[in-house]
Amino acid sequence: MRATGLHALWVPGALIALILLLALLAPLLPLPDPVKQDIANRLTGPSAGHWLGQDEYGRDILTRILWGARVSLSVAFASAAVAAIVGTLIGILGGYFRGLVELLTVRVAEIVLCFPPLLLALLVVTLMGPGASTLGIALAILFAPGFARVAYAETLTARELDYVTAQKALGARTGRILLRTVLPNIAPPLIVQFSLTVAAAMVLESGLSFLGLGVVPPSPSWGLMIRGARASMEMAPLQLFWPCLALTGTVVVFNLFCDRLRDAIDPRGQASGRPGFLRRLIALPPALGTQSAPELLRVDDLSLEVQGPRGPVQVVRKLSLELVPGETLAIVGESGSGKTLTGLAVMGLLPSAVKPVGGHIELRSRDGRTLDLLRTPESTLRKLRGSELAMIFQDPSSSLNPVLRIGSQVAESLYSHGQRSGLRERVLELLGRVGLPDPARQADAYPHQVSGGQRQRVMIAAAIANRPRLLIADEPTTALDVTVQAQILSLLTELRHTENAMGMIFVTHNLAVVSTIADRVLVMYAGEVVEEGPVDQVFTAPRHPYTAALIASMPEDDADRLTAIPGTVPQPWAMPAGCRFAPRCAMATERCSESGEIVMVEVGPRHRSRCLRWQELA
Repeated sequence: MRATGLHALWVPGALIALILLLALLAPLLPLPDPVKQDIANRLTGPSAGHWLGQDEYGRDILTRILWGARVSLSVAFASAAVAAIVGTLIGILGGYFRGLVELLTVRVAEIVLCFPPLLLALLVVTLMGPGASTLGIALAILFAPGFARVAYAETLTARELDYVTAQKALGARTGRILLRTVLPNIAPPLIVQFSLTVAAAMVLESGLSFLGLGVVPPSPSWGLMIRGARASMEMAPLQLFWPCLALTGTVVVFNLFCDRLRDAIDPRGQASGRPGFLRRLIALPPALGTQSAPELLRVDDLSLEVQGPRGPVQVVRKLSLELVPGETLAIVGESGSGKTLTGLAVMGLLPSAVKPVGGHIELRSRDGRTLDLLRTPESTLRKLRGSELAMIFQDPSSSLNPVLRIGSQVAESLYSHGQRSGLRERVLELLGRVGLPDPARQADAYPHQVSGGQRQRVMIAAAIANRPRLLIADEPTTALDVTVQAQILSLLTELRHTENAMGMIFVTHNLAVVSTIADRVLVMYAGEVVEEGPVDQVFTAPRHPYTAALIASMPEDDADRLTAIPGTVPQPWAMPAGCRFAPRCAMATERCSESGEIVMVEVGPRHRSRCLRWQELA
């Protein structure tokens, strides 16, 4: 069976430690002087006094290998470390912020890649003169762009993942997101890059020293030893063999160690339930009180736009809604109707391709202020996320950071809003509150070590950690079995009543869930609200054909087959004129397809519909 975790590190780790220990202790070991010459005994083979023989000047080969390790390894490690720090910083900043930052970091660094590596190193050494310190600077400049490209590519992927968005939704600062969320997830390929860089640096140092442009004689270096042995390799082949063996063996052992280390620190590669290699500190911010308000959230004429093949198109058009404290509003509709984009717009987390082009999103804060979230600075929004408003994302498997423990991720929500003490206790309290068994053990687990339902409970715990006044739940029961769905819905209902009249927007495509949890329902189709009203009125007397079709498509216990809605949701750039549902509607007339906007009309108390024939549905 393949060794995993820390156990796989013992053999290569012990070998690396032995190599480093011998190099560090070389001055203290009872060895001959590495530069003392004995011309009379030059090129002699191994003996009791010289275990590996003597070189072309009669110097002890074993001593020079150990002293050469000090030079070769220090140059390789120092240059690789500097290149890793500088290159990773450049890559992360360019990949996360893009735009001008990317141009000034990654693109500038890539200019170095245009030069052949050996020629670039030769240029730096020629300009600054030979020597170990100059060689380290040259190698750092040479290898930094490689780290930048790896970090940049990995950051481009990581920045779009749900767990990064989830950290933004909790109000985490950009620096902490980059350090605690992005960097741990891009670390494995960077570790591999580091091992390759150390190996390449040792080889390149040896090559430059071989050419006389690296370490200056008589200082011992593996490259200088290979250079000296080349002239006499036919008479004394072992003289060439020993430094080559030292160089090759060190490179192989270090690559093996870094490969095992990558697997050990990445919990996604661990099969056992034991704690992983890295421990994370748990830290959380203080919970705040709440105040009730006449109106918690108001959205007026919100329009969102993307760039389509024929120009800008609106994916959400003139959406309006209201939410009062303690109320749950369900937003329902097929995929592509704009439900999730609406929730992200409220959170200020829209993808870069989606732009708000009209409307207002007004939130009444705890202190009584009314904030237009579309026009609020990002610094203020970051303080609001996780405290005033929070979001539960659809897939907890992708929303939770796979390389951080559960407790640490719940703690991050609190830490981001100021709490620095009593964090562990608060985390355990939250995990127990959302119904996780044995909170202490679950806090130390990684996301892949718990079930889907438990991961969703973790997301809920992180979202309510600071007692937000508004909670947006984006299809939180998707992909869960019926029993777990019922438990999650029951938990959300309980939280709504206990969290000081917390308002909730529940995004779903499942109307059966709506009837269980919501007070009012807002039905969306193709980016528009087509019906809105109290759940009991909408379900018993729908006033739009699309709502009626959704209700008819719900599975019934005694139904032989489901009733499907014909056709598909039109693409945003191919919307029909008039009523957008008309091509799929059995009640559509020519009047429905006439150009011009069909407005929402009052059809009952707090009940509105966007249909010209709503009275015929009564």
